[in-house]
Amino acid sequence: MPIILQNILIILLAAYMAWDNGTGNQITGNWPVIIGMLVGLIMGNLSVGLVIGGTLQLMSLGVAAIGGSSIPEYGVATIVGVFIAIRTGASTGTAIAVGLPVGMLTLQLDVVIKIINNFFAHWSQRLLHEKKFNKMDGVFYLTIFVWMLKYIIPIALVVMFGTPIVKLILHVIPAWVTNGLTIAGGMLPVVGIGMLLRYMPVKKYLAYLLAGFVLAGYLKVPILGIAILGLAATYEIYRINSAKKDKEELQTAGTVEDEGDDFDE
Repeated sequence: MPIILQNILIILLAAYMAWDNGTGNQITGNWPVIIGMLVGLIMGNLSVGLVIGGTLQLMSLGVAAIGGSSIPEYGVATIVGVFIAIRTGASTGTAIAVGLPVGMLTLQLDVVIKIINNFFAHWSQRLLHEKKFNKMDGVFYLTIFVWMLKYIIPIALVVMFGTPIVKLILHVIPAWVTNGLTIAGGMLPVVGIGMLLRYMPVKKYLAYLLAGFVLAGYLKVPILGIAILGLAATYEIYRINSAKKDKEELQTAGTVEDEGDDFDE
């Protein structure tokens, strides 16, 4: 694929990521593992996209913009990281170390965009009270377009000017800094998994967790095989719980009938 076409598709992907989140479609969302796969397909190296996207996905576990708070944009960091890794041949750790600061920059843009969209929100509310619903919808889509700028601006800068700048930065940054970031990049996924386990009902399903760990760590079963086994276990738990619920409902119905007979007597 020509480089210019790759660049255009990467910028369009960033725009679509904003549209997908803003309209509530959530086909791809801004999940790093999905975005990394798409960037890898565009750039012609799917494995690199999945590795970087999967790593950043683990880093982002437990991070959510609750109550309108601003968080680092790991989707943007994924696009930058995969783009840099494939275009320049940088290592995974180095690409992530470059991508994360861009995701942090997007966090600052998020605050600015929310301030701008606040004016559109009041405008939309006024149109609602005036029952001008078509215009209100137009203002809504205008806010999404403004939201796209948060993704398009940093990605476009990296795509158009990023390669020489990144090479210069990598040349200037000391080796101990990049090595430290690489180590941190290896530790953060563990922290993400720990946070995820903190929120999951681990005590209730500890046996399944241990079985999955043995399959992956000792028996080297591919992730697809473990996912299929997980699906089978999920279906079995659902079937058992459904049967238990049906039995309890029958027992409840029988008790009600018995009480009715006593009352009639």
